[in-house]
Amino acid sequence: MSPRTPAGAVVTGAGRGLGRLIARLLVQRGHTVLVTDLDEKAARATAAELGERAEARALDVRDHTQVDATRDHILDRTGRLDVWVNNAGVLVTGPAWEQSPETRRLMLEVNALGTVNGTVAAIDAMRGRGGGHIVNTVSLAGITLVPGEAVYAASKHAAIGFSLSTLADLRLAGVKDIDISCVCPDGIWTPMLHDKLDDPASALSFSGKLLRPEEVVAAVATVLDRPKPVTTIPRWRGLQARIADALPRLALRAAPLAVAQGRRAQGKLLKTGGPR
Repeated sequence: MSPRTPAGAVVTGAGRGLGRLIARLLVQRGHTVLVTDLDEKAARATAAELGERAEARALDVRDHTQVDATRDHILDRTGRLDVWVNNAGVLVTGPAWEQSPETRRLMLEVNALGTVNGTVAAIDAMRGRGGGHIVNTVSLAGITLVPGEAVYAASKHAAIGFSLSTLADLRLAGVKDIDISCVCPDGIWTPMLHDKLDDPASALSFSGKLLRPEEVVAAVATVLDRPKPVTTIPRWRGLQARIADALPRLALRAAPLAVAQGRRAQGKLLKTGGPR
């Protein structure tokens, strides 16, 4: 059978950074893409850059009524939803006891509840309409411990647990034409990390080789073609994270070494102005 003609797609947090590049990928693949972001101005700038197959919409992923309205909008425009990418995210570093309740709630609601809202909305649109693919941008922080990013890690653990469990529920319900793929990258050189070079609490994000956003987009392209429940980028860091998760005592002992390595990397990047 020949592949069907691409229809609608939604990307959250697409006003800048990784989300913007994922939206571009989907436009290049022939989808009509709804570029969403809390910052409507940024979303409009991205949509204008991507051309006539892109449209902008302000979206707070924490509000399920806004998410559902976004789903209905793309269905009205294209008749079918092929891809929904939950990419919106918030990272605030530091020990949980030093963060305000509002900051902790913000990360949990955007990163976890936002993923739940988007996934459920997408499933409602895809069931009985030929299926589709939900891609959730998670993080290696969703697999193991991350000193300095405890609440962020909690939100990402929730996102990956929800995604895999919902995929299992779909299969148990006999739904085989909807896929959910979690993409779990290491630290990415995007605006989320640009202002954290001098932040000791974010050191672990710099302890490996910082990824270029294009590397993560390439991984998203791969899972769109061949759905996979969890993809870690790079693979060796994913393996490292899984070992740490399986052996928490060892991971706790090794954490100071990883943090020290990350702080050294931050110092080098401060001198050079970023990865080259």
